[in-house]
Amino acid sequence: MSTDSPKTMIHSWLDDGHALLAGSLFVALGLTMFSHAGLITGGVAGVAFLLSYASGINLAIFFFVLSLPFFVLSWYRLGAEFTIKSFAAVVLVSVFTGFAPRVVRFELLNPWVASVLGGFLIGFGLLALLRHQASVGGVNILAQWLQQSKGISAGKVQMGVDVLIVLAALAVIPPMKVLESVAGAVAIGAILALNHKPGRYLVV
Repeated sequence: MSTDSPKTMIHSWLDDGHALLAGSLFVALGLTMFSHAGLITGGVAGVAFLLSYASGINLAIFFFVLSLPFFVLSWYRLGAEFTIKSFAAVVLVSVFTGFAPRVVRFELLNPWVASVLGGFLIGFGLLALLRHQASVGGVNILAQWLQQSKGISAGKVQMGVDVLIVLAALAVIPPMKVLESVAGAVAIGAILALNHKPGRYLVV
């Protein structure tokens, strides 16, 4: 039996385009479910949620603006291709999230269902983006850099930061909403921790 390592394959522009579109849609739908249920998530999106709840300004605006500074790290540490794809993903998520309330409505959405199902949607959306050398900015960029440079699982970094930010929201939202949000953060991190490990995915 051959012991040769599998040959690395290259994504086509069509592969990348599909992943950016589908991944961004998944993330946007998950964020929309969180917003409808009054939940938050971690990372830049979590801070954007808190600012949106406090000010009444659309979540998409805060998400886009807060994501911009992290692209400096991305450009110098992860390269132009990753940065350009990630910027495109942030734009798509911002547009989809801003437009979602006009086309998607939840007449009945249990907060626990929103936290777990929304978390899975965001997790799979992030997974699709990461496997095509993209992200949605913020902590996601930091997590991807740490995985590439230090071999630290991006999923574990994402989960740890997300849970800390959600717990910090105790000062802003009711404890039960925080608990539901923690479940969502764990759902997101679990998808990444179990499916996005160094060396597992050989297509670039």
